[in-house]
Amino acid sequence: MLIRPALPDEAQDLAVLGRRLWRETYAGLIPESNLELHLAKTFGRKQQAEELADPACRTLVIAGDRGTLMGYALLRSGGPEEARASFHFVNPLEVARFYVDRALHGTGAAQALMAAALDHAAAAGHDGVWLQVWEQNPRAIRFYAKAGFADAGGATYRIGNQVDRDRLLVHDLMVRPV
Repeated sequence: MLIRPALPDEAQDLAVLGRRLWRETYAGLIPESNLELHLAKTFGRKQQAEELADPACRTLVIAGDRGTLMGYALLRSGGPEEARASFHFVNPLEVARFYVDRALHGTGAAQALMAAALDHAAAAGHDGVWLQVWEQNPRAIRFYAKAGFADAGGATYRIGNQVDRDRLLVHDLMVRPV
């Protein structure tokens, strides 16, 4: 397993991976029509290519044996003002997407990917990291808490025609563990 920046020519692979992991995570929990609208808007080759080319974004991937992509984190500088009002970072970094293939659950891969994301944030001069997580995803909330994120309030997230409640979590990079 190798964690590395995504390559510009991996847009199609990221689109396929993103659709698959998102569907595996939320199928049966979100109406199919909303799921399909979200997938079409978020995980096309064009969208992935634009994110890979965007200087405000950085995508880290987990490459398995033979180079197959098995997980990824999309990191984005800044964030919407309504989310930023919940924290006081001057130069925040958003973990906009964070997904790891189920085959890697329990192997430490997700922890390694999050550590790489936090290392990137600190090296790039960000003072804090934030993310949104669906409030009905307790496993993810526990994972983020173990990674050092704290709850900073609620937020909303649109999936197709549906609006869900999320938790806004923050990780202050200026606070060093004792």
